[in-house]
Amino acid sequence: MINKVCPLDGLMALVKPGDRLMVGGFGVPGTPFALVDALLKNGVGDLTLVKNEANEDHMGVSKLLEAGLVSRMITTHLGLNKTAIGMMNRGEIEIEFYPQGILAEKIRAGGSGLKGILTDIGLDTELLRSTKQIIIMDGHEVILEPALTADVAFVHAAKADCFGNLIYAKSAMNFNPIMATASRLVIAEAEQIV
Repeated sequence: MINKVCPLDGLMALVKPGDRLMVGGFGVPGTPFALVDALLKNGVGDLTLVKNEANEDHMGVSKLLEAGLVSRMITTHLGLNKTAIGMMNRGEIEIEFYPQGILAEKIRAGGSGLKGILTDIGLDTELLRSTKQIIIMDGHEVILEPALTADVAFVHAAKADCFGNLIYAKSAMNFNPIMATASRLVIAEAEQIV
């Protein structure tokens, strides 16, 4: 088997302008901060960022937003990041919001090779009804939510081996495993290589 352990230098060249980038984590737990900082130094822009949230101001993926490297973000909330909220309100970044469970399911579906999921969440909102495809299933209206995949995923693991197997610890199980399955290329930051 191929040894997949790589030095950080050079890995960021695999992220291209215009890529869709998934970044694991839920707040601080499970966020691959070293990978985010390396990407910031590389300066690759026009990214579509998929993350549960935008971290806090001047931390994690917020640095990518503040540097103007992200043109669009798919997320569940921005509540702890005043900088990101200001950027959205000024039209400097496009934000696409989903309920947390729907975002996770869209990513899980992408990693499973499905084309989408069916849900009734949001049927009672006019904005959502006007922007989504609605179908009838078993006599009930449901929304067809397309699956979500990415070009690259940055994930954080507690342990990794040289073949790329990852073990996640505690709350870092959040979005990391499903993002790893839903991306063409996975770059993992591990606390320990065994």
